[in-house]
Parts: sequence; structure tokens; C-alpha cells
Amino acid sequence: MPRTLRLTAAAVAVASISVLATACTGSTSNTAADDPNKDVTLNFWHGWSAPSEIKAIEDNIARFQKAHPNIKVNVTGNMTDDKINQALRAGGDKAPDVVSSFTTDSVGKFCNTGAFADLNPFLQKSGIDKAKVFPKTLMEYTQFNGNQCSLPLLNDAYGLVYNKTAFAAAGITEPIKTWSQFTEAAQKLTVAKGDSYEQLGLMPTYHGYETTPMRLAAQWGPSYFGADGKSNLAKDPAFAKMLTAQKDLVAKLGGYEKLEKFRNTFGDEWSAEHPFHKGLVAMQIDGEWRASMAKEAGVAFEIGTAPLPVPDDQVGDYGKGYLSGTIMGISAKSQKQNAAWELTKYMTTDTDAVVEFANAIHNVPSTLAALDSPKLQVSPEFKTFIDIAKHPKSSTTPAQADGGTYQLTFTDFAYSVEKGDVTDIPAGLAKTDQQIDTDIAKAK
Repeated sequence: MPRTLRLTAAAVAVASISVLATACTGSTSNTAADDPNKDVTLNFWHGWSAPSEIKAIEDNIARFQKAHPNIKVNVTGNMTDDKINQALRAGGDKAPDVVSSFTTDSVGKFCNTGAFADLNPFLQKSGIDKAKVFPKTLMEYTQFNGNQCSLPLLNDAYGLVYNKTAFAAAGITEPIKTWSQFTEAAQKLTVAKGDSYEQLGLMPTYHGYETTPMRLAAQWGPSYFGADGKSNLAKDPAFAKMLTAQKDLVAKLGGYEKLEKFRNTFGDEWSAEHPFHKGLVAMQIDGEWRASMAKEAGVAFEIGTAPLPVPDDQVGDYGKGYLSGTIMGISAKSQKQNAAWELTKYMTTDTDAVVEFANAIHNVPSTLAALDSPKLQVSPEFKTFIDIAKHPKSSTTPAQADGGTYQLTFTDFAYSVEKGDVTDIPAGLAKTDQQIDTDIAKAK
């Protein structure tokens, strides 16, 4: 199961980190003086909770401790960002020294407030050239204004998971590469049932699980901020084009109210009752985990995966997608930062450690070497997401001082557009820019 951003959770995390700012005194310089070769006990907190994930973490820690017998690691799982932030504020012997968080959009806050230590000095001391170790896009969401306060720990790539059996029944035999082909396929795959659906080609509304405005916008190659640091939604035509294309698809598949009524019948995203598993939707915008989850749910159809379509005038960029992932950082208050760095370095840069963890929890590796490792278990469905992660035009949402607040603001506007509450998209984007700039100024 993925551990990616849920926007409501991000809002809570951002608020918590804002409070944290008043209590943290982190520095961007490496003043750690502890001896990593002496016997020491580290507290490592993470958010994974499923039994298979817990085992994968424990196995990774066991391998680390075998290589570093003087460092004992106390592991605490199923920790939310809210609990982590409270512990970081409180400090003390029981607080985490090393943290793994799913909320990549909080990185700007973690860096800006000094909650996490800058890892640049540690990387330099270890002779690690991060540009040669990690994909460029992952570096964009793990640092802020030059402060590398976190490193990537595995990676999520977003693409299209589809029902091959339904495709064949609809006579779709060609790869769907462009948005016009995508729209046509979604209509062909839709089977009406009274005033509802027997099968919907795709749930296009932004509440449709992973179908967020940011994931769709990535296919248009957007620039969220200009060279002056100001919000760029109105000036970059990518945003208006994406919003218009999505709204048009909503209309062609039955309209917002009809689609939302059908969506409200869907089962839980992380259960066997997911609408894709049940054959209620033929295409699903999702990550690398969905195909394996569908197989585990015992679906009766053949599964295919592909990159998300691109605008018709950008077909040369087909294969790209939106990337995010888990991050790992060191508490700025920790008195054991050099030892904490040994654990962080191992889990994020050691090729075998990254590959074995990726194999165990079915996420995309986060280093260039691990992506190409012969030890990586790659099924045909999974390879699609490996290729998306390696695509030079794949992108992410950049870190900002207000964490993910600017994304929440953009998402709220997108909700209004798809419902039909906004008729003048350019004017609405300009107002959204103003709100985003105000929020970021306050955060700084």
C-alpha cells in the first residue's frame, strides 16, 4: 500500500508544523559532535502500519544493525505527522532522532522552521554527490531554498491502470497516448445502467481517489512558480488548459452530479472493494501499487498499466508522470545526529537496502542505481512506473514555505471549476495566485 499525501492530512500536518516553528531552533550548519562509533541508541519513527510493511522496516533495520553493531535502533511505527511534530517540539530522550514521513508537501515547512537538520554537510562529509545518487525530480521535493533537510526513501509514480478485458470488449487496441484519445476511450468504456452506470470508463472528478489536480496538471508540464517566486497559475496556460480539459471530460461522462452520485457508492480505496477491483471503472489514475492490489483482490480480468496521456500537442513527452514519495530526515534537536546520519545514509543511499525495501513493499526505488539494479523485482505492470520515474519530463510539486497549503488552495479552486461554480477560469486563477502569494508571505 502506498503512503502518499492525503490533502486533508496535509492540512493538519502543515498547521502542526506552523506551531512547531515557534519551538525549533534548527541550524543549517552541521554542529553534530557525537561519535557514531560509540555505543548509542537511536529512536526511529515512521508511519507504516501494515504487517508486511512493518516486517520490511524491521528487516532493513536488522541489516543496518548487523553492519553497525554499536548502534541500536528503537523503531516506532504507525506514527502520524501530528504525533511526530509534537514529539519533535517536546524533545528529550524519547523523541525521535530519525523520522520518516509520508507528507512530502511538508518538506518546505520542515526545512524553513528548522525542525529537520540540513543534510548537506553530512552528504559532503560522506563524499556523496546527491545529483549522481538521486533522480532530479526527487531532489525538488526533499529540499527547500538549498536546505536539504530530507532525503527520498522510495518513490511513488502515477500512471494509468486499466482493465484489458474491458478494452478488448470496447474495441480499443491502440495505446492511449493523447488526451483526446483518453477522452474517446473513457466514453467507449462507459456502459449506462438506468440513470447510473454499469461500468464507467474513468472517474474523472477530483475526489476520485488519486485523480488530484496536481497529478493531472503534471501532464501539461506546469510551472507553479515564476522566476520571481510568485505563484504562476494564471500566467502559465498549462493550468487553464488542464482545468478545461478535465471539466470537458466530466461533462462527456455524464456531468458532475451524476458522477459524484456514482462515486459515493464506491468502496474503500485500500480494500478489495475498490471500484477498479469490482469492475465499476475500467481505468484508474493510480500508482505502482494498484495492479498488485487488484491481483490480490482476485480480479477476474486482465490488468494493464500505462503512463497517463499527455495533451495532443505534447505527444513527444508521452511517458512522463507525477512523482512523490516518502521522505527521511534527522531531528534538529537530536544529540546523536552523526549516528542518526549513519542510519539515514544507509536507508536512503545503500543500493541493496533501497532495492530490498522496494521489493518488500512494492514501491518504486528512490536512487538511480536502485532503479537499474538487477535485484529489483520488476513485473510488466510495475515496469511502467519504473519508466515513469526515470522519464526526464516527469515532475512533482515544488516545496514551499507554506508546505502544501498552496496545493490545497489550487485544489479548492479546481473543485469549484469542475462543479461549474467558476465560469471565468483565468480570472479565478489570478485570484488564486494572490491567495497563494499571501499565504507564502505569511509563512516566511
